Amino acid sequence: MAKSKIKGGGTKKVCLPAAKVRSMSKAEREAVVAAKRSAASSGKYKRSSKSNVKGARKPGATLRDWFNKENWINVATGEPCGASRKKKKKSSKKR
Repeated sequence: MAKSKIKGGGTKKVCLPAAKVRSMSKAEREAVVAAKRSAASSGKYKRSSKSNVKGARKPGATLRDWFNKENWINVATGEPCGASRKKKKKSSKKR
C-alpha cells in the first residue's frame, strides 16, 4: 500500500516581540496574519517568505536572548503569546 500524503494543520498563531508589533503599520500586521492563516489552512507549517518581518531581532542578540528576553505578543489579538484562549462562561443571573 502506497503512503498517502496527509494534509496537516499548521498553527494560525503569529507571535512577534511587542516592540516590533507596535512599530508595524496596520497593513503590515494584517499581511503577516493573513499569510500565516493561509499557510495553516493549506496544511503548511511555515508562512510565505514574502511576509518575513525585518528588524524584529536586535543586532548581536543570540536566538536564546531573543526568545527569552523579549515580550512576545500575538499579532492578531495583542494578547501575550502562550496565554490561554479558553472561553469564559457567561454567568447566569439569578432572579
